[in-house]
Amino acid sequence: MRASWHARSLRRELLGWLLLPLAAMVAFNAWTTYRDARQIADLITDRTLLSSTRMIAESVHESDGVIQAPIPPAALEMFASEDRDRVIYRVNGPHGELLTGYPDAPDPPQRPTGFQPIYYQGTYHDEPIRAVALAQFVVSDGTNGGEAVVTLSQTLRSRDRFERELWLRSLRDQVMLMAVAVILALFGLQFGLQPLLRLRDAVRRRAPDSLEPLDSGDVQQELKPLVTALNEALAQVRRQVAAQRRFVANAAHQLRTPLTSLKAQIGVGLRAADADADAPREALAGMRSTVEGMKRLSNQLLSLARAEQGSALLHRETLDFVMICRNAVESLALTAVERSIDLAFEAPSPPLNVHGHAMLLREMILNLVENALRYTPEGGVVTVKLSAQEGMAVLRVEDSGPGIPEIERAKVFEAFYRRLGSGVDGSGLGLAVVREIVASHEGMVELQDRAAGPGLAAVVSLPALPPS
Repeated sequence: MRASWHARSLRRELLGWLLLPLAAMVAFNAWTTYRDARQIADLITDRTLLSSTRMIAESVHESDGVIQAPIPPAALEMFASEDRDRVIYRVNGPHGELLTGYPDAPDPPQRPTGFQPIYYQGTYHDEPIRAVALAQFVVSDGTNGGEAVVTLSQTLRSRDRFERELWLRSLRDQVMLMAVAVILALFGLQFGLQPLLRLRDAVRRRAPDSLEPLDSGDVQQELKPLVTALNEALAQVRRQVAAQRRFVANAAHQLRTPLTSLKAQIGVGLRAADADADAPREALAGMRSTVEGMKRLSNQLLSLARAEQGSALLHRETLDFVMICRNAVESLALTAVERSIDLAFEAPSPPLNVHGHAMLLREMILNLVENALRYTPEGGVVTVKLSAQEGMAVLRVEDSGPGIPEIERAKVFEAFYRRLGSGVDGSGLGLAVVREIVASHEGMVELQDRAAGPGLAAVVSLPALPPS
Protein backbone atom coordinates (compact mmCIF):
# COMPACT_ATOMS: atom_id res chain seq x y z
CA MET A 1 0.00 0.00 0.00
CA ARG A 2 2.83 2.35 0.84
CA ALA A 3 4.60 1.59 -2.42
CA SER A 4 1.43 2.27 -4.43
CA TRP A 5 0.92 5.55 -2.59
CA HIS A 6 4.39 6.76 -3.51
CA ALA A 7 4.28 5.33 -7.04
CA ARG A 8 4.66 7.92 -9.77
CA SER A 9 1.66 8.48 -12.01
CA LEU A 10 2.03 9.93 -15.48
CA ARG A 11 -1.58 11.16 -15.34
CA ARG A 12 -0.98 12.99 -12.04
CA GLU A 13 2.29 14.47 -13.26
CA LEU A 14 0.76 15.72 -16.51
CA LEU A 15 -2.22 17.09 -14.62
CA GLY A 16 0.14 18.80 -12.21
CA TRP A 17 2.14 20.38 -15.04
CA LEU A 18 -1.12 21.62 -16.52
CA LEU A 19 -2.73 22.90 -13.33
CA LEU A 20 0.26 24.45 -11.57
CA PRO A 21 0.81 27.09 -14.28
CA LEU A 22 -2.96 27.57 -14.48
CA ALA A 23 -3.18 28.07 -10.71
CA ALA A 24 -0.28 30.52 -10.86
CA MET A 25 -2.06 32.40 -13.64
CA VAL A 26 -5.30 32.45 -11.62
CA ALA A 27 -3.41 33.79 -8.59
CA PHE A 28 -1.81 36.48 -10.74
CA ASN A 29 -5.19 37.35 -12.24
CA ALA A 30 -6.73 37.51 -8.74
CA TRP A 31 -4.05 39.98 -7.69
CA THR A 32 -4.44 42.12 -10.81
CA THR A 33 -8.23 41.93 -10.47
CA TYR A 34 -7.99 43.11 -6.85
CA ARG A 35 -5.77 45.98 -7.94
CA ASP A 36 -8.17 46.89 -10.74
CA ALA A 37 -11.18 46.65 -8.41
CA ARG A 38 -9.42 48.97 -5.97
CA GLN A 39 -8.65 51.45 -8.73
CA ILE A 40 -12.23 51.34 -10.04
CA ALA A 41 -13.67 51.83 -6.53
CA ASP A 42 -11.31 54.78 -5.96
CA LEU A 43 -12.21 56.26 -9.33
CA ILE A 44 -15.97 56.03 -8.70
CA THR A 45 -15.59 57.41 -5.18
CA ASP A 46 -13.43 60.30 -6.39
CA ARG A 47 -15.84 61.19 -9.19
CA THR A 48 -18.80 61.12 -6.80
CA LEU A 49 -16.92 63.33 -4.34
CA LEU A 50 -15.88 65.74 -7.08
CA SER A 51 -19.42 66.01 -8.49
CA SER A 52 -20.88 66.72 -5.04
CA THR A 53 -18.07 69.18 -4.24
CA ARG A 54 -18.68 71.12 -7.46
CA MET A 55 -22.39 71.33 -6.69
CA ILE A 56 -21.59 72.79 -3.28
CA ALA A 57 -18.94 75.11 -4.74
CA GLU A 58 -21.34 76.43 -7.36
CA SER A 59 -23.81 77.34 -4.62
CA VAL A 60 -21.28 79.62 -2.85
CA HIS A 61 -22.19 83.27 -3.58
CA GLU A 62 -22.17 86.79 -2.10
CA SER A 63 -25.45 88.35 -1.00
CA ASP A 64 -25.67 91.81 0.60
CA GLY A 65 -21.93 91.73 1.27
CA VAL A 66 -22.12 88.37 3.01
CA ILE A 67 -20.68 85.20 1.46
CA GLN A 68 -23.16 82.39 1.79
CA ALA A 69 -22.66 78.66 1.16
CA PRO A 70 -25.96 76.77 1.15
CA ILE A 71 -25.63 73.00 0.79
CA PRO A 72 -27.82 71.59 -2.01
CA PRO A 73 -29.66 68.49 -0.80
CA ALA A 74 -28.77 66.68 -4.07
CA ALA A 75 -25.09 67.06 -3.25
CA LEU A 76 -25.49 64.85 -0.19
CA GLU A 77 -28.19 62.53 -1.49
CA MET A 78 -25.82 60.93 -3.99
CA PHE A 79 -23.94 59.39 -1.03
CA ALA A 80 -27.00 57.63 0.29
CA SER A 81 -26.40 53.86 0.63
CA GLU A 82 -27.20 50.93 2.86
CA ASP A 83 -23.76 51.23 4.42
CA ARG A 84 -24.70 54.59 6.01
CA ASP A 85 -21.42 56.29 5.23
CA ARG A 86 -20.76 59.58 6.95
CA VAL A 87 -20.34 62.63 4.70
CA ILE A 88 -18.19 65.40 6.17
CA TYR A 89 -18.10 68.75 4.43
CA ARG A 90 -16.75 72.21 5.13
CA VAL A 91 -16.72 75.52 3.29
CA ASN A 92 -14.14 78.18 4.19
CA GLY A 93 -14.26 81.76 2.94
CA PRO A 94 -11.50 83.62 1.13
CA HIS A 95 -9.88 84.54 4.45
CA GLY A 96 -10.20 81.08 5.95
CA GLU A 97 -13.35 81.80 7.90
CA LEU A 98 -15.75 78.91 8.35
CA LEU A 99 -18.86 79.46 6.29
CA THR A 100 -20.60 76.13 6.91
CA GLY A 101 -19.95 72.47 7.70
CA TYR A 102 -17.85 70.55 10.20
CA PRO A 103 -15.08 72.60 11.76
CA ASP A 104 -13.01 69.47 12.56
CA ALA A 105 -13.10 68.10 9.01
CA PRO A 106 -9.59 67.03 7.89
CA ASP A 107 -7.64 69.72 6.05
CA PRO A 108 -6.12 69.04 2.61
CA PRO A 109 -2.34 68.71 2.47
CA GLN A 110 -2.18 72.04 0.62
CA ARG A 111 -4.59 74.82 -0.37
CA PRO A 112 -6.19 74.16 -3.78
CA THR A 113 -5.92 76.82 -6.47
CA GLY A 114 -7.88 77.42 -9.63
CA PHE A 115 -10.21 74.62 -10.65
CA GLN A 116 -7.80 71.74 -9.85
CA PRO A 117 -9.16 69.39 -7.15
CA ILE A 118 -6.91 67.83 -4.54
CA TYR A 119 -7.65 64.27 -3.43
CA TYR A 120 -6.31 62.94 -0.17
CA GLN A 121 -6.76 60.28 2.48
CA GLY A 122 -7.34 60.84 6.15
CA THR A 123 -9.27 59.83 9.25
CA TYR A 124 -12.26 61.28 10.93
CA HIS A 125 -13.04 60.12 14.44
CA ASP A 126 -10.70 57.15 13.93
CA GLU A 127 -12.44 56.09 10.73
CA PRO A 128 -10.67 56.21 7.34
CA ILE A 129 -12.05 58.64 4.82
CA ARG A 130 -11.52 59.71 1.22
CA ALA A 131 -11.66 63.51 0.66
CA VAL A 132 -11.44 66.15 -2.04
CA ALA A 133 -10.77 69.89 -1.81
CA LEU A 134 -11.77 72.41 -4.48
CA ALA A 135 -11.35 76.22 -4.75
CA GLN A 136 -14.23 78.42 -5.89
CA PHE A 137 -13.94 82.05 -6.97
CA VAL A 138 -16.28 84.40 -5.12
CA VAL A 139 -17.10 87.78 -6.70
CA SER A 140 -18.01 90.62 -4.29
CA ASP A 141 -19.17 94.12 -5.38
CA GLY A 142 -18.12 93.42 -8.94
CA THR A 143 -14.53 92.62 -7.97
CA ASN A 144 -12.67 89.42 -7.29
CA GLY A 145 -13.32 88.77 -3.67
CA GLY A 146 -11.04 85.72 -3.46
CA GLU A 147 -11.39 81.96 -3.35
CA ALA A 148 -13.56 79.93 -1.09
CA VAL A 149 -12.36 76.36 -0.30
CA VAL A 150 -14.85 73.49 -0.29
CA THR A 151 -13.75 70.18 1.30
CA LEU A 152 -15.89 67.07 1.14
CA SER A 153 -15.04 63.63 2.53
CA GLN A 154 -16.77 60.30 2.93
CA THR A 155 -16.14 57.24 5.03
CA LEU A 156 -15.16 54.14 3.05
CA ARG A 157 -17.77 51.58 4.00
CA SER A 158 -19.65 51.55 0.70
CA ARG A 159 -16.44 51.99 -1.22
CA ASP A 160 -14.85 48.94 0.49
CA ARG A 161 -17.98 46.87 -0.06
CA PHE A 162 -18.05 47.80 -3.73
CA GLU A 163 -14.37 46.91 -4.08
CA ARG A 164 -14.88 43.58 -2.30
CA GLU A 165 -17.94 42.64 -4.35
CA LEU A 166 -16.21 43.55 -7.59
CA TRP A 167 -13.12 41.51 -6.68
CA LEU A 168 -15.04 38.50 -5.36
CA ARG A 169 -17.18 38.36 -8.48
CA SER A 170 -14.10 38.31 -10.67
CA LEU A 171 -12.41 35.77 -8.37
CA ARG A 172 -15.48 33.54 -8.58
CA ASP A 173 -15.25 33.63 -12.36
CA GLN A 174 -11.58 32.73 -12.19
CA VAL A 175 -12.22 29.79 -9.85
CA MET A 176 -15.03 28.53 -12.05
CA LEU A 177 -12.77 28.83 -15.07
CA MET A 178 -10.08 26.82 -13.28
CA ALA A 179 -12.62 24.16 -12.27
CA VAL A 180 -13.78 23.84 -15.88
CA ALA A 181 -10.13 23.67 -16.97
CA VAL A 182 -9.48 20.85 -14.48
CA ILE A 183 -12.45 18.87 -15.77
CA LEU A 184 -11.43 19.41 -19.39
CA ALA A 185 -7.83 18.49 -18.54
CA LEU A 186 -8.98 15.25 -16.91
CA PHE A 187 -11.04 14.36 -19.97
CA GLY A 188 -8.19 15.39 -22.26
CA LEU A 189 -5.68 13.28 -20.35
CA GLN A 190 -8.05 10.33 -20.32
CA PHE A 191 -8.43 10.42 -24.10
CA GLY A 192 -4.85 11.54 -24.77
CA LEU A 193 -3.38 8.63 -22.81
CA GLN A 194 -5.48 6.06 -24.62
CA PRO A 195 -2.74 5.17 -27.17
CA LEU A 196 -0.28 4.65 -24.31
CA LEU A 197 -2.80 2.53 -22.42
CA ARG A 198 -3.47 0.50 -25.56
CA LEU A 199 0.27 -0.02 -25.94
CA ARG A 200 0.42 -1.17 -22.31
CA ASP A 201 -2.44 -3.62 -22.89
CA ALA A 202 -0.80 -4.92 -26.06
CA VAL A 203 2.40 -5.64 -24.13
CA ARG A 204 0.44 -7.33 -21.34
CA ARG A 205 -1.45 -9.55 -23.78
CA ARG A 206 1.72 -10.83 -25.43
CA ALA A 207 2.87 -14.35 -24.69
CA PRO A 208 5.92 -14.52 -22.38
CA ASP A 209 8.07 -16.01 -25.16
CA SER A 210 6.88 -13.64 -27.90
CA LEU A 211 9.64 -11.45 -29.33
CA GLU A 212 7.73 -10.08 -32.32
CA PRO A 213 7.99 -6.29 -32.85
CA LEU A 214 5.20 -4.03 -31.63
CA ASP A 215 2.92 -2.29 -34.12
CA SER A 216 3.84 1.41 -34.30
CA GLY A 217 1.21 2.43 -36.84
CA ASP A 218 -1.50 3.37 -34.30
CA VAL A 219 0.61 5.31 -31.81
CA GLN A 220 1.13 9.03 -31.55
CA GLN A 221 4.22 10.69 -32.92
CA GLU A 222 5.60 11.24 -29.42
CA LEU A 223 5.27 7.52 -28.62
CA LYS A 224 7.00 6.28 -31.76
CA PRO A 225 10.52 6.63 -30.24
CA LEU A 226 9.38 4.49 -27.29
CA VAL A 227 7.93 1.80 -29.57
CA THR A 228 11.04 1.95 -31.76
CA ALA A 229 13.28 1.51 -28.71
CA LEU A 230 11.17 -1.44 -27.52
CA ASN A 231 11.33 -3.05 -30.94
CA GLU A 232 15.10 -2.57 -31.05
CA ALA A 233 15.39 -4.18 -27.61
CA LEU A 234 13.20 -7.08 -28.76
CA ALA A 235 15.32 -7.44 -31.90
CA GLN A 236 18.46 -7.55 -29.77
CA VAL A 237 16.91 -10.24 -27.57
CA ARG A 238 15.92 -12.19 -30.69
CA ARG A 239 19.49 -12.00 -31.95
CA GLN A 240 20.81 -13.17 -28.58
CA VAL A 241 18.34 -16.05 -28.45
CA ALA A 242 19.14 -17.01 -32.04
CA ALA A 243 22.86 -16.90 -31.31
CA GLN A 244 22.37 -19.05 -28.24
CA ARG A 245 20.27 -21.59 -30.13
CA ARG A 246 22.74 -21.59 -32.99
CA PHE A 247 25.59 -22.11 -30.56
CA VAL A 248 23.84 -25.03 -28.85
CA ALA A 249 22.94 -26.63 -32.18
CA ASN A 250 26.42 -26.17 -33.59
CA ALA A 251 28.05 -27.44 -30.43
CA ALA A 252 25.84 -30.54 -30.39
CA HIS A 253 26.47 -31.17 -34.07
CA GLN A 254 30.21 -30.69 -33.92
CA LEU A 255 30.77 -32.61 -30.70
CA ARG A 256 28.76 -35.60 -31.94
CA THR A 257 31.36 -36.46 -34.63
CA PRO A 258 34.50 -36.53 -32.40
CA LEU A 259 32.62 -38.33 -29.66
CA THR A 260 31.53 -41.00 -32.15
CA SER A 261 35.10 -41.28 -33.40
CA LEU A 262 36.42 -41.51 -29.86
CA LYS A 263 33.93 -44.29 -29.06
CA ALA A 264 34.97 -46.20 -32.18
CA GLN A 265 38.65 -45.85 -31.35
CA ILE A 266 38.06 -47.15 -27.84
CA GLY A 267 36.21 -50.13 -29.30
CA VAL A 268 39.04 -50.82 -31.73
CA GLY A 269 41.58 -50.67 -28.93
CA LEU A 270 39.59 -53.10 -26.76
CA ARG A 271 39.10 -55.64 -29.56
CA ALA A 272 42.71 -55.52 -30.71
CA ALA A 273 44.29 -55.52 -27.23
CA ASP A 274 45.00 -59.28 -27.32
CA ALA A 275 45.67 -59.76 -31.01
CA ASP A 276 48.09 -56.95 -31.77
CA ALA A 277 50.35 -55.22 -29.25
CA ASP A 278 50.62 -52.09 -31.40
CA ALA A 279 46.85 -51.66 -31.84
CA PRO A 280 46.17 -50.20 -28.37
CA ARG A 281 48.99 -47.71 -28.90
CA GLU A 282 47.56 -46.64 -32.22
CA ALA A 283 44.06 -46.40 -30.69
CA LEU A 284 45.36 -44.31 -27.82
CA ALA A 285 47.17 -42.05 -30.28
CA GLY A 286 43.96 -41.64 -32.22
CA MET A 287 42.06 -40.95 -29.01
CA ARG A 288 44.62 -38.33 -28.03
CA SER A 289 44.30 -36.64 -31.40
CA THR A 290 40.49 -36.72 -31.11
CA VAL A 291 40.58 -35.28 -27.59
CA GLU A 292 42.92 -32.51 -28.75
CA GLY A 293 40.53 -31.75 -31.58
CA MET A 294 37.59 -31.68 -29.18
CA LYS A 295 39.50 -29.34 -26.87
CA ARG A 296 40.25 -27.00 -29.76
CA LEU A 297 36.65 -27.23 -30.97
CA SER A 298 35.32 -26.43 -27.47
CA ASN A 299 37.61 -23.39 -27.21
CA GLN A 300 36.47 -22.16 -30.60
CA LEU A 301 32.82 -22.65 -29.73
CA LEU A 302 33.24 -20.74 -26.49
CA SER A 303 35.12 -17.95 -28.27
CA LEU A 304 32.40 -17.78 -30.91
CA ALA A 305 29.67 -17.63 -28.27
CA ARG A 306 31.46 -14.89 -26.35
CA ALA A 307 32.13 -12.84 -29.50
CA GLU A 308 28.51 -13.20 -30.67
CA GLN A 309 27.30 -11.54 -27.47
CA GLY A 310 28.34 -8.22 -28.94
CA SER A 311 30.78 -5.44 -28.11
CA ALA A 312 28.62 -3.93 -25.35
CA LEU A 313 29.12 -6.96 -23.08
CA LEU A 314 32.91 -7.25 -23.48
CA HIS A 315 35.25 -6.14 -20.73
CA ARG A 316 37.75 -3.96 -22.55
CA GLU A 317 41.07 -2.44 -21.62
CA THR A 318 44.01 -0.74 -23.25
CA LEU A 319 46.26 -3.44 -24.76
CA ASP A 320 49.63 -3.56 -26.51
CA PHE A 321 48.58 -5.25 -29.74
CA VAL A 322 52.21 -5.88 -30.72
CA MET A 323 52.81 -7.90 -27.56
CA ILE A 324 49.61 -9.93 -28.00
CA CYS A 325 50.51 -10.76 -31.60
CA ARG A 326 54.08 -11.65 -30.70
CA ASN A 327 53.03 -14.02 -27.90
CA ALA A 328 50.43 -15.73 -30.12
CA VAL A 329 52.91 -16.24 -32.95
CA GLU A 330 55.61 -17.54 -30.58
CA SER A 331 53.17 -20.12 -29.16
CA LEU A 332 52.81 -21.60 -32.68
CA ALA A 333 56.52 -21.59 -33.52
CA LEU A 334 56.94 -25.27 -32.61
CA THR A 335 54.01 -26.24 -34.85
CA ALA A 336 55.64 -24.35 -37.73
CA VAL A 337 58.96 -26.12 -37.11
CA GLU A 338 57.28 -29.53 -37.07
CA ARG A 339 55.73 -28.77 -40.46
CA SER A 340 58.95 -27.24 -41.88
CA ILE A 341 57.22 -23.89 -42.41
CA ASP A 342 59.05 -20.57 -42.19
CA LEU A 343 56.98 -18.51 -39.68
CA ALA A 344 57.99 -14.82 -39.55
CA PHE A 345 56.68 -11.89 -37.51
CA GLU A 346 57.13 -8.20 -38.39
CA ALA A 347 55.90 -5.34 -36.19
CA PRO A 348 56.69 -1.66 -35.51
CA SER A 349 59.03 -0.88 -32.61
CA PRO A 350 56.78 1.56 -30.69
CA PRO A 351 53.77 0.05 -28.90
CA LEU A 352 50.58 -0.12 -30.94
CA ASN A 353 47.69 0.13 -28.49
CA VAL A 354 44.10 -0.96 -29.03
CA HIS A 355 41.04 -1.02 -26.80
CA GLY A 356 39.77 -4.56 -26.56
CA HIS A 357 39.47 -7.97 -24.91
CA ALA A 358 42.90 -9.62 -24.54
CA MET A 359 41.78 -13.26 -24.65
CA LEU A 360 39.52 -12.80 -27.68
CA LEU A 361 42.18 -10.87 -29.62
CA ARG A 362 44.70 -13.64 -28.89
CA GLU A 363 42.15 -16.23 -30.06
CA MET A 364 41.64 -14.27 -33.27
CA ILE A 365 45.36 -14.22 -34.03
CA LEU A 366 45.76 -17.91 -33.20
CA ASN A 367 42.91 -18.83 -35.57
CA LEU A 368 44.41 -16.82 -38.43
CA VAL A 369 47.93 -18.17 -37.98
CA GLU A 370 46.77 -21.78 -37.41
CA ASN A 371 44.68 -21.62 -40.58
CA ALA A 372 47.68 -20.32 -42.48
CA LEU A 373 49.92 -23.10 -41.07
CA ARG A 374 47.28 -25.76 -41.76
CA TYR A 375 46.89 -24.85 -45.46
CA THR A 376 50.55 -24.11 -46.16
CA PRO A 377 52.52 -27.07 -47.54
CA GLU A 378 55.88 -28.17 -46.10
CA GLY A 379 58.66 -25.73 -46.91
CA GLY A 380 56.19 -22.92 -47.28
CA VAL A 381 56.16 -19.45 -45.72
CA VAL A 382 53.75 -17.80 -43.27
CA THR A 383 54.33 -14.12 -42.51
CA VAL A 384 52.55 -12.11 -39.81
CA LYS A 385 52.86 -8.34 -40.32
CA LEU A 386 51.57 -5.64 -37.98
CA SER A 387 51.45 -1.94 -38.87
CA ALA A 388 49.70 1.33 -38.09
CA GLN A 389 47.79 2.91 -40.98
CA GLU A 390 45.58 6.02 -40.72
CA GLY A 391 44.54 5.45 -37.12
CA MET A 392 44.06 1.71 -37.55
CA ALA A 393 46.09 -1.26 -36.31
CA VAL A 394 46.41 -3.52 -39.40
CA LEU A 395 47.27 -7.20 -38.96
CA ARG A 396 48.21 -9.09 -42.15
CA VAL A 397 48.68 -12.88 -42.10
CA GLU A 398 50.08 -14.21 -45.41
CA ASP A 399 50.69 -17.82 -46.40
CA SER A 400 52.06 -19.53 -49.49
CA GLY A 401 49.26 -22.08 -49.60
CA PRO A 402 46.78 -22.73 -52.42
CA GLY A 403 44.66 -19.70 -51.52
CA ILE A 404 40.87 -19.33 -51.81
CA PRO A 405 38.99 -18.32 -54.97
CA GLU A 406 37.30 -14.95 -54.70
CA ILE A 407 33.86 -16.49 -55.16
CA GLU A 408 34.29 -18.48 -51.94
CA ARG A 409 35.99 -15.87 -49.76
CA ALA A 410 32.72 -14.58 -48.29
CA LYS A 411 31.46 -18.11 -47.55
CA VAL A 412 34.48 -19.23 -45.56
CA PHE A 413 33.53 -16.75 -42.80
CA GLU A 414 30.32 -18.71 -42.18
CA ALA A 415 30.36 -21.14 -39.25
CA PHE A 416 31.20 -24.75 -40.18
CA TYR A 417 31.73 -23.98 -43.85
CA ARG A 418 34.45 -26.26 -45.27
CA ARG A 419 35.93 -26.07 -48.76
CA LEU A 420 35.47 -29.31 -50.65
CA GLY A 421 38.63 -31.05 -51.72
CA SER A 422 40.93 -29.09 -49.43
CA GLY A 423 42.21 -32.29 -47.81
CA VAL A 424 42.71 -30.49 -44.48
CA ASP A 425 40.99 -31.45 -41.26
CA GLY A 426 39.18 -28.74 -39.32
CA SER A 427 35.91 -27.68 -37.79
CA GLY A 428 35.15 -24.77 -40.10
CA LEU A 429 34.95 -22.39 -37.12
CA GLY A 430 38.26 -20.56 -37.33
CA LEU A 431 37.34 -17.73 -39.68
CA ALA A 432 33.81 -17.50 -38.23
CA VAL A 433 35.38 -16.87 -34.82
CA VAL A 434 37.71 -14.28 -36.38
CA ARG A 435 34.79 -12.48 -38.02
CA GLU A 436 32.76 -12.27 -34.78
CA ILE A 437 35.75 -11.11 -32.70
CA VAL A 438 36.65 -8.42 -35.23
CA ALA A 439 33.03 -7.27 -35.42
CA SER A 440 32.80 -7.05 -31.61
CA HIS A 441 35.86 -4.75 -31.68
CA GLU A 442 34.38 -2.45 -34.41
CA GLY A 443 36.97 -3.66 -36.92
CA MET A 444 37.07 -5.14 -40.43
CA VAL A 445 38.46 -8.39 -41.86
CA GLU A 446 38.92 -9.40 -45.49
CA LEU A 447 40.79 -11.96 -47.58
CA GLN A 448 43.20 -10.83 -50.30
CA ASP A 449 45.74 -12.32 -52.64
CA ARG A 450 49.25 -12.70 -51.27
CA ALA A 451 51.49 -9.86 -52.41
CA ALA A 452 54.67 -11.93 -52.95
CA GLY A 453 53.23 -14.71 -55.11
CA PRO A 454 50.60 -17.45 -54.88
CA GLY A 455 48.79 -17.74 -51.58
CA LEU A 456 46.33 -15.92 -49.37
CA ALA A 457 46.44 -12.90 -47.07
CA ALA A 458 43.96 -12.32 -44.20
CA VAL A 459 43.84 -8.60 -43.29
CA VAL A 460 42.34 -7.38 -40.01
CA SER A 461 41.90 -3.67 -39.24
CA LEU A 462 41.13 -2.54 -35.68
CA PRO A 463 40.77 1.03 -34.32
CA ALA A 464 44.10 2.06 -32.79
CA LEU A 465 44.47 4.31 -29.77
CA PRO A 466 46.51 7.50 -30.16
CA PRO A 467 50.05 7.22 -28.77
CA SER A 468 50.35 8.44 -25.19
